[in-house]
Amino acid sequence: MARADLLYDLIKYGLVNDNPNFRKVAEAICAEERAKQHGVLANRIEELLRIQNRPLMKDPLQPTIRNSNGEQNLFVEKIPAKKLEQLLLPKSVVESCHDLIEEQSRADLLRSHGLEPRNKILLIGPPGNGKTSLAEAIAEALMLPLFTVKYESIVGAYLGETATRLGKLFDYAKTRQCVLFFDEFETLGKERGDTHETGEIKRVVSSLLLQIDALPSYTIVIAATNHDTLLDRAAWRRFQLRLSLPKPSRRDLEIWFKQFERRVGFDFGLAPSTLAKKLLGKSFAEAEEFALSVYRKYVLRIPNSNVKEITQNELSLYLAGAQSNIDAKTNQEEGAE
Repeated sequence: MARADLLYDLIKYGLVNDNPNFRKVAEAICAEERAKQHGVLANRIEELLRIQNRPLMKDPLQPTIRNSNGEQNLFVEKIPAKKLEQLLLPKSVVESCHDLIEEQSRADLLRSHGLEPRNKILLIGPPGNGKTSLAEAIAEALMLPLFTVKYESIVGAYLGETATRLGKLFDYAKTRQCVLFFDEFETLGKERGDTHETGEIKRVVSSLLLQIDALPSYTIVIAATNHDTLLDRAAWRRFQLRLSLPKPSRRDLEIWFKQFERRVGFDFGLAPSTLAKKLLGKSFAEAEEFALSVYRKYVLRIPNSNVKEITQNELSLYLAGAQSNIDAKTNQEEGAE
């Protein structure tokens, strides 16, 4: 049975014909019933909400959005597996995540005091340093599915199409307890003051921010960006938690290589501290790419594998390739000048 406070609010808003709040409460009940594995009831409520949300007349000039899989074609659903304790994160980030997880887990206590748990998080930092992994770990800790937004399905070519699809996505998310993840958030959340952007982009940003504002607290939205300076300034205010994930330190990389060796049952033939020193300045993703390349060659050469030689050769190739990329970028920048 739904929570007593939700039933009370449903009746209250229904009696005064407050349709927006009535719908919000109905969506909350739908999400709660789905979380209780009452799928049949949740689906019936969701269908009612979908029917009532349809426009009475279609604009003949508005292009029809064909979507064979409905709203579920707008995101990729994943059952999270990564755990928070497996990630190498700054202490402040870990503490903030634990605070949010506790707030969501004890939401009833907060609501009894007129408070709602925080549910909007912005992750900032260079690529390859754990933003996507952190979103998954938060979903795992809350035991919720992770919905990663598919921009290729969201962004449309026609006027108003993107905003319409965003509306469908958020309407769907409101009926479920889930983590909605926007990677490369600057794709949709660009600064509206940018003179190079069209009016359509500005309307999309405005629609996106309104949708985020309207999310119930049981739906977690996490946005990740490599380019926070491109974000609309109003977007910053929508997020109650703004967490920075910097590149790993030498100590972080050393710990990462030790964890990799334990997890795989493998020894690089060089000390993790040596590898960390050589790869300092690289991201966790780049460290993993290097480690898997070494391990892959080791496996292919069994039983004649010389792991130390493989690691040293791969390290030389990797660093030479990295230097070539730096030189190419420098030449490109000088040519542009």
